[in-house]
Amino acid sequence: MSDYSVVNPATGETLATYPTITDDELESVVSAAYAAYRTWRNAPVAERAAKIRRVAELHRERRDELAAIIVREMGKPLSAAEGEVDFAADITEYYADHADEITGDSPIDIDGDGTAVIRRSALGVLLGIMPWNFPYYQVARFAAPNVVIGNTILLKHAPQCPESSAAIAKIYADAGLEGVYANIYATNDQAATVIADRRIAGVSVTGSERAGAAVAEIAGRNLKKVALELGGSDPFILLSTDDLDAAVQAAVDARLDNTGQSCNAAKRFIVIDDLYDAFLEKFTAAMAGSKLGDPFAEDTVLGPLSSLVAAERLAEQVDEAVAQGARLVTGGQRDGAFYPATVLADVTSEMDAYREEFFGPVGVVYRAADEDEAVAIANDTPFGLGSYVFTTDEAQAARVADKIDAGMVYVNLVLADEPGLPFGGVKRSGTSREMGLLAADEFVNKKLIRTGP
Repeated sequence: MSDYSVVNPATGETLATYPTITDDELESVVSAAYAAYRTWRNAPVAERAAKIRRVAELHRERRDELAAIIVREMGKPLSAAEGEVDFAADITEYYADHADEITGDSPIDIDGDGTAVIRRSALGVLLGIMPWNFPYYQVARFAAPNVVIGNTILLKHAPQCPESSAAIAKIYADAGLEGVYANIYATNDQAATVIADRRIAGVSVTGSERAGAAVAEIAGRNLKKVALELGGSDPFILLSTDDLDAAVQAAVDARLDNTGQSCNAAKRFIVIDDLYDAFLEKFTAAMAGSKLGDPFAEDTVLGPLSSLVAAERLAEQVDEAVAQGARLVTGGQRDGAFYPATVLADVTSEMDAYREEFFGPVGVVYRAADEDEAVAIANDTPFGLGSYVFTTDEAQAARVADKIDAGMVYVNLVLADEPGLPFGGVKRSGTSREMGLLAADEFVNKKLIRTGP
């Protein structure tokens, strides 16, 4: 039986199943992608950009259909699903707009006569292994820049996202990119075989630490470039504010985006002592008041988690935290795949919860005596993806931003991702950057061409 199926987490109903690709079919797809690469890499940049622009247009034209698919697949509230489709279109269009910039030569000043440039060219066939939490957005930020560069794509999506996988593949085919982009319903063993294949130039993984480590081990053994975008337990540091209600709302928004299932969501709320009690009271009230329900309803803030297993895993983490001495301030009562907004306090460094990632609507609130302690708590984690700093002191903001061990720091704002801003982390959060111009340097041959006088 195939692992690829659409199971509505709100109801538990299996809506569709998709067959896993056979080994012979997989060989044909890899061969086709390699053949396409040898042609596509030489296509004019303007042609590559035009077809990627058409991919963006098709996302917008099919917005309603695409959004409904992921509501069914992984429970994303409808308004958030529509927003994700829009963002995927914006990201894709960004790389069409910047095609000349990401493929152009970079001159180098030299001491002698003649010239030197760095010429960017494609690497080859890339395998993307994508997660379920943002089915369109994650694919867009990997596929779009690489197709413009001249690479070709094999895409293994999460087993619970087969319908969105097929919809994306159809978009690329309808944009004239059949062969350049191919969806594969592959098993993990088949994916390992693909990574080892001599025709594959690199692999990009967005997912858990476990998945990233497993793929990196195979890629390393086969001397393949690998890009990793993994988990996060982002700190939200509140040091001062002129508007506590606004800061609390920002904290709630940053925690509950995508029903809390976002790697760069704020998850640890580190509050200066003078504001701690008031923040905890207001944050708890706002979290408790966040509507949990039908993801197709317009006013739903929290849909179900992506699956019953995900909800059970989150509940186990919270229960274990409480058993170890954490205080459950609100929430914590699972109902099937639904899990309410939950607040924990009094978590100490001796508890598992101190260093775990809660991949769901659970916020942990910490008290800090001063700026130095706040930064110390923020950095005392195996992760280093994003971070948020709220302060009215500009010098303090700059100072704290410089001290935080993370790939991204947002000061006095949340949910501020843009196509042109790079995304990525350090430590166990990953090794690469996606989005922005930096994404186009992950899988590219930066070739030196030195010419004499």
